Amino acid sequence: MDKVHQYIENLFTSRSEIAEEMAQFAKENDVPIMEPSGIETLLQLLRIQQPQRILEIGTAIGYSAVRMAEALPEAEIVSIERDSERARLAKKFVLKSGFHKQIHLLEGDALEISDQVAGFGDFDAVFIDAAKSQNIRFFELYEPLFSASACIYTDNVLFKGLVAEQSGTESRNVKQMLRKLDRFNQWIADHEEYHTVILPVGDGLSISKKK
Repeated sequence: MDKVHQYIENLFTSRSEIAEEMAQFAKENDVPIMEPSGIETLLQLLRIQQPQRILEIGTAIGYSAVRMAEALPEAEIVSIERDSERARLAKKFVLKSGFHKQIHLLEGDALEISDQVAGFGDFDAVFIDAAKSQNIRFFELYEPLFSASACIYTDNVLFKGLVAEQSGTESRNVKQMLRKLDRFNQWIADHEEYHTVILPVGDGLSISKKK
């Protein structure tokens, strides 16, 4: 991280007690959560947007869901996690946070439970933070549930800068993932129905808005 990014992150270190506990758990147990600059950028964009209903694809232990609930106490959040152990931990943390009535946790593969998600209605904001190689499929599958004013946020689209570098030193699996990330970035940037920007914050955050 360069000095500018480090300086910015050092300015925004205050988190709630539950958020600190979750971040520490994630660090100690190698659970991927959003990087500080990424989550703070997302939360500020959501504060500006003020969505009434948020869909999160990829709960992990519930860190970003809890942070979104803290930032938007009036918003309803539906979050999907396919890993049973992470879903169990997320339920525990969400209950401890006190946001269990605001956050609806669904266990299952997001590619298989769209009918269940549809029961909650349309979503004003969608946060994609799951299997990076499936971003296009997630987007297309849930697009019918986007409200007319929806914003779609996708994390990890730059993957430590490797998407841009493509240096050739990565493993075969990483190279394949990078190609799929690059394909998503090109696809969403060229999409005729959305305005999209990619911010180099955290691990890369894509923001798409219906035209």
